[in-house]
Amino acid sequence: MQNVTMAEDPYRVLGVSRDASDAEIKRAYRKLARQYHPDRNPGDDAAEERFKSIQSAYESIGSADARSDYDQRKRMEEMFQGGGGQTSFGGGFGGVDLGDIFSQFMGGRTNPFSGSDIRFDQQRTGRNPRDKEKARGADIEAGLDISLEQAISGTEAKFNHRRMRRCSRCNGSSFGSSRTCSSCNGTGVQTKGSTLTVKVPAGAEHGHLLRLKGMGHEHPEGESGDLLVTVRLDAKEGRRWEDGRLVQEVRLQYSTLILGGKIRIVTPAGKRVEVEVPEGTRIGDRRRLKGHGHSGGPLDIEFSLLEPEKLTKTQRESLEKLKESGL
Repeated sequence: MQNVTMAEDPYRVLGVSRDASDAEIKRAYRKLARQYHPDRNPGDDAAEERFKSIQSAYESIGSADARSDYDQRKRMEEMFQGGGGQTSFGGGFGGVDLGDIFSQFMGGRTNPFSGSDIRFDQQRTGRNPRDKEKARGADIEAGLDISLEQAISGTEAKFNHRRMRRCSRCNGSSFGSSRTCSSCNGTGVQTKGSTLTVKVPAGAEHGHLLRLKGMGHEHPEGESGDLLVTVRLDAKEGRRWEDGRLVQEVRLQYSTLILGGKIRIVTPAGKRVEVEVPEGTRIGDRRRLKGHGHSGGPLDIEFSLLEPEKLTKTQRESLEKLKESGL
């Protein structure tokens, strides 16, 4: 199955925000896959198409590596569109492989911002056009998922990190020259992986940005970029983040939605809180509970319908009576 095209946003398909944790993406996928699975919707062509779209979206961002690749491609697409052009990254950019584009972005043989060939300029003028400003490798953006408890107390987390580093054979000297290098093919850099340990300070918020100086892509002739790590707090099952606000889904029986009543919920801190449900509450209505979110912040609760997997005989008889009454 092919991945979601760049025009079809997998985050939108799965109904999650771009800063959602990897675990939240998996939960959203499982929920939607169950809802639209062909076995549950026999003969429903629309549900089948939706299911295929969900599967494709999950292939694009369902794993940490796939998500990183998609996000990188998306950022580069936006960069090279130049504010209005249509660009497709379905395996390449205008017939050019993504690796070549990224090499250019790193300061490769062709400067994508000027359109000039660096080697030609050197032969013609005797100097490198990049000498006017100090060369620097590109920054890298990455996400780090931790729990709410880890964010409160602080933690050290390990994750795999890949970046372009100066070629170990030519030390970057083959970049922009007539020299050849069997290791880097004249780019001056090689992609290498490592494991990093990142220290997250106590009290970190969702979206907290950590900057690791010099841990971005190395430039063959200049300084290294930085690694920008966005801390993503996994709110666990039934919760999600929206624009920095923590939202908790609360499923209600139909009778409670219509007639109202009191319910008890468990907050992210593990406390049981009683909530008043107004009469005539609709699916999607929200209430804000101050002081019950992450680190004492607000918690938005969103009401949804609790759908039973199977009706009992008594429930079915009651629904038949309600149907006869016009409700």
